[in-house]
Amino acid sequence: MQQWIPLLVVVISSFTGLSATAQTPIEQLRRNAGTTISGTVQSVVGNEFILDDGTGQIIVDAGPTWYHQISIQQGERLTVVGEYDDYDFDAFRITRSNGDVITIRNGSGRPPWAGGRDRR
Repeated sequence: MQQWIPLLVVVISSFTGLSATAQTPIEQLRRNAGTTISGTVQSVVGNEFILDDGTGQIIVDAGPTWYHQISIQQGERLTVVGEYDDYDFDAFRITRSNGDVITIRNGSGRPPWAGGRDRR
């Protein structure tokens, strides 16, 4: 019975929506909701920025600027919770080094801006 305990914890975590607190190196990203990455912002274009953690770089997508605008600066150290999606990392929540949190969306699945400007 003890062999099932870790599996049970994973299943319970999945159903309760608990997010992982362990950070994943960018070079090891897979498509998992609730993945946490940290790094330094290398460049910013609109609501997208390149995050570097020393093992690699990735584009972080914080949603369209017509839906909301975020203010991220080059050189900032950030922790981002989200999911890897093909070529970029879709942000759910961004935490600045001072503890300020920017909520982008509640989690995986269809984002609130899906369908365009008229669905807002």
